[in-house]
Amino acid sequence: MAGSLNKVLLIGRLGADPEIKQMVNGKSVARLSLATSQSWKDKNSGEKKEKTEWHRIVVFNEGLVNVVQQYLKKGAQIYVEGQLTTRKWKDEQSGQDKYSTEIVIQGYNSSLTMLGGGNSGGGIANDNTQSTSNNDDMSQISNDMDDEIPF
Repeated sequence: MAGSLNKVLLIGRLGADPEIKQMVNGKSVARLSLATSQSWKDKNSGEKKEKTEWHRIVVFNEGLVNVVQQYLKKGAQIYVEGQLTTRKWKDEQSGQDKYSTEIVIQGYNSSLTMLGGGNSGGGIANDNTQSTSNNDDMSQISNDMDDEIPF
């Protein structure tokens, strides 16, 4: 469809160490749990409030999966650009259809940047940018992951 855009930009911290799995086709995939937070001061009580949103990130690019596996740990701060994707899968126990919404990092329109400093968990002192440049067919990747139970 001309004139549409599916792009997500997030800066947040990893809530857990990355999970690396092998797909049916033998390629690796990385799954990340990313927290983004906003904080404010309650006008009535003066109390500091915070709200955290959790995002599922899936990295398909082989080179980027290796970087994720080597350098990222729980607490690391990252910047991601990807596409929002909703995937349907069947719960093996109940047999019901389930849906997972994820930010997919794949292809020329995606990137992941490790942000250094502070308590980055991964011990990265400088910015490291790895952008994907893989044009795999999304339908092939979706089929490979049908057997997988999401996070």
